[in-house]
Parts: sequence; C-alpha cells; structure tokens
Amino acid sequence: MPQREQRDPLVTGRVIGDVLDTFTRSVLLTVVYHNNREVSNGCELKPSQVVNQPRVDIGGDDLRSFYTLVMVDPDAPSPGDPNLREYLHWMVTDIPGTTGATLGQEVVCYENPRPSLGIHRFIFVLFRQLGRQTVYAPGWRQNFNTRDFAELYNLGSPVAAVYFNCQRESGSGGRRIVL
Repeated sequence: MPQREQRDPLVTGRVIGDVLDTFTRSVLLTVVYHNNREVSNGCELKPSQVVNQPRVDIGGDDLRSFYTLVMVDPDAPSPGDPNLREYLHWMVTDIPGTTGATLGQEVVCYENPRPSLGIHRFIFVLFRQLGRQTVYAPGWRQNFNTRDFAELYNLGSPVAAVYFNCQRESGSGGRRIVL
C-alpha cells in the first residue's frame, strides 16, 4: 500500500473499504456544528454536540454544478453487530456549488446521532450530480448503501468525505475496535 494511502484518515478509519471505494477529493467540504466545532476526520463529538444539523459549506467553482450530501452511520446499531449498516441520517440534494446545504433540497431530514453502544463513525459524503433534480430520496434509512445509491443515480465517485466518531454521552475514550 502506498505511503500516502496508509496515512489517509479515511483509510485508517475504514471509511474507505466499509462505505466508500478509494476516490480523489476534488471539492472542499466543510462541516461545522452549532458549537463552532468543525468536523475533522476521526475527531470525537458527543451526542449533545450534534443535536442540530450542522452548517455544511461546499466548495467548487461553479454555481451551475449541483451536489448531493449524505450522512451515514456504518456502525448501527453497534460496531460489533452493524446489521442496520448503513443507517442514513441525512440527505440533501441539488446543492449549488460554492454554497451550502441550506440552499439544497433536504430530502431526508436530519436525524441526530444517538449511539447507545460502542463508538460509531458518522460519515458525510459529497457527490457531484449529473444535473439538477436527478437524485431522489430512498424509501428507508436503515440498510442504506452509499455505493449502490451512487450507482443508481450515476453519481460516480465521491468528490469529498469527512467523518467523526461519536459514542453515548457518558462514554469515555476507548478505542474503536476494527475486526
């Protein structure tokens, strides 16, 4: 494995592999929760810090490009038995480039993370759409599959992704066990 890939936090955190295939980041994605806490790969946030949907800013260079944002938990209901993998927490489509999620269409409302067992990864994935109004909400949240979703709507590889870890409020530290 190339040295650069080994240090990629999306690889280390098994986002690449469990949820996504290797991709090249080409658009800036910034996710900030109300307490001005910017999500960086692998950071830890408590459920009380992620109650309200975050501010999401999308880079790019053209307002005529549209993006879809999905937020999933691949560790639901528990990292040891993720039989609801992936659980869809949020989906926004038709986000114009250089703007933010508030200018898109929220097609699956934000459901705040409330892990009850273990340390969960919550992953924001950004895709470039082929055009406006070309992506629709799935009929379910549990057992969502980001790869299948991207294929269904011809979204191709992601253009950006970022994730945070979260465990129940009283949880302390610990280590995410990867089997």
